[in-house]
Amino acid sequence: WAHNTHIGDYRATDMKDAGYVNLGGLARQSYGEENVALIGFGTYRGEVLAGSGWGRPEQAMPLPPAREDSYEYHFHQAAKKHNLNQFYLLLEDQTHSPFSHQLGHRAVGVVYDPRQESRGNYVPTELSKRYDAFIFVDKTHALKSLHTVFVRGEFPETWPSGQ
Repeated sequence: WAHNTHIGDYRATDMKDAGYVNLGGLARQSYGEENVALIGFGTYRGEVLAGSGWGRPEQAMPLPPAREDSYEYHFHQAAKKHNLNQFYLLLEDQTHSPFSHQLGHRAVGVVYDPRQESRGNYVPTELSKRYDAFIFVDKTHALKSLHTVFVRGEFPETWPSGQ
């Protein structure tokens, strides 16, 4: 498991223009697209467990409704229309689908500031090229923290973290 910004293929975002690469794109390049399954995740609103900065304590934070120019907003509209709380999409061979158009895709990491939500937490994305499948949950709740026991000289299992 990894955050969307790490697992989604960087070539389907603006990361490629900035000279960045990530795990998802490198895995597809190294092992072949047919041998790698990249699964993204999105939510419309709810809560998230994150820190307000690197090295800051984790806390449950509100996740406001997604912007109207985002995949999460459009998935929320579809969920409402069909009375669904969650669904998944298989994105194989979606070249001429709505998922091949570039829209904002919410990116929340271990560091999050709800006040910056509308300005800085969306990555321009062609969903069908970034992932092989996508899981959508309309409203999420913050995870319960795993309390780490530190052993001198060893990295904790949850390292690195936003704590």
